[in-house]
Amino acid sequence: MKKLTAAVIAGVLAAAALTGCGGSGSSSAASGSGTSAAGSAVESSAASEVSSAAGSSASSETGSAASEAGSVAESSAASEAAGSLTTVKDGVLTMGTNAYFPPYEYYEGEEVTGIDVEIARAIADKLGLTLEVEDMDFDAIITAVQGGKVDMGLAGMTVTPDRQENVNFSDSYATGVQVVIVKEDSEIATPDDLADGKKIGVQLGTTGDTYASDTPENGGYGEENVEKYSKGADAVMALVQGKVDAVIIDNEPAKSFVESNEGLKILETEYVNEDYAAAISKDNDGLLDAVNGALSELKADGTIQSILDKYISAN
Repeated sequence: MKKLTAAVIAGVLAAAALTGCGGSGSSSAASGSGTSAAGSAVESSAASEVSSAAGSSASSETGSAASEAGSVAESSAASEAAGSLTTVKDGVLTMGTNAYFPPYEYYEGEEVTGIDVEIARAIADKLGLTLEVEDMDFDAIITAVQGGKVDMGLAGMTVTPDRQENVNFSDSYATGVQVVIVKEDSEIATPDDLADGKKIGVQLGTTGDTYASDTPENGGYGEENVEKYSKGADAVMALVQGKVDAVIIDNEPAKSFVESNEGLKILETEYVNEDYAAAISKDNDGLLDAVNGALSELKADGTIQSILDKYISAN
């Protein structure tokens, strides 16, 4: 702008000089016309440059504002998405289980593995999280979920009205069957034979415990006839040692226990059928929705079935 102003002044002085030197009127007119044209051209050029600069500045500011608005919008959307799903530890999905319930959960060396662990890991992968497994007593899992110590409980856990009063459950991912284990030479032939004052071993807090401990009027055998153990394996060992007459437990771990303990068998008559699901805090609807969404995808693409088939024989 300083250069443009100087040019304008120079043009004016040049015109004045020509007039002062006594040039003819036509020369003066020509000079005045030239001066006017020169000034106009200069002013036009200056206006053009100023306009261009202003346009460039406005365009730059507009682009910057748009970019900033886009960043804010993306940040807001990401924040909202992250806020809809909360876990006990950032980036981690913590699963509570009782690792003595094969093939759903059991130790392989120092690592807990099994159906529930693989399904939980598949869910975590879908949610972009890392899975951590916490082994605990079965009857402590619901309390751990309620207290925020774990994000969810997967432990071959059956959906029951009593449990639903304390936690939410995901959609079912597997069906369980409660069966009765007895010694091969036992006189017990059906679950009905357990009503004759037999001692029944169960794992504490399981549905086998719930059903067996109920009153005879409700289909149970009475609390006084039930021996409760912290692990299913302990109940089976009590049967082997003659401390109880039968054990009520899920069919899949029952198969494993019978296979590893000679002289036991599973009654052909099933005790009860039930659905397994993940227990999730009533205060974490975001996680419940996310887990259900992941389960839906894992069922649709065959992942759940392939995990079940890996551990459970069709025969």
